[in-house]
Amino acid sequence: MSVAVRVNEDLYNYAKTIAKAEIRTTSGQIEYWARLGIAATQNPDLPVSMVEKLLIAKSEPSLDFEFIE
Repeated sequence: MSVAVRVNEDLYNYAKTIAKAEIRTTSGQIEYWARLGIAATQNPDLPVSMVEKLLIAKSEPSLDFEFIE
C-alpha cells in the first residue's frame, strides 16, 4: 500500500540524488531515512552510524548453510 505524502522539494531532490547513488527509488530512500531515524530515536545511546550498520546487517540475507566435505 502506498500513501501520498508531501515533503519539502529540497528534501525530495536530495533524496533523489542519494537514492541514485544507493540504487534505491526516491521513496525508498526517504523510507530508509525514516527507518534509520526511528531506530536512532529508539536507541539514543548508540551513534547513528552504528544504528545504520545494524539496520544494514539485519537486512542482509542469512548465510546459514552447510559445507559438504
